[in-house]
Amino acid sequence: MVREDGKRNFVMREEGEEDSVFSGNMPRQAALKAARRLDPEGSEEQAEADAEEIRLREKGTDKVHIFEAWAWEQEAPDDKPDWMGDEITKGNVSKKGIEHLDE
Repeated sequence: MVREDGKRNFVMREEGEEDSVFSGNMPRQAALKAARRLDPEGSEEQAEADAEEIRLREKGTDKVHIFEAWAWEQEAPDDKPDWMGDEITKGNVSKKGIEHLDE
């Protein structure tokens, strides 16, 4: 279901339960937000090697978008705002496919 602002809501599915909601114009945008919630590794290479599968169901549909996701910490840029810490969490995803629920 598309909201008035054009964004769509996606619910993270973990072991049959749905709890966290992420929004985005496209499934990848929501998946990137979800990836940042993973336990971060020390570098992108380590994180990509330990990628986790995440499943996002688009609200109002039976589509489940499947991604390989990973997160890592890195030093914040020099021009960071005052409120930002010295380390930031970055995330990346790679789409594996789409499944349809039979429920």
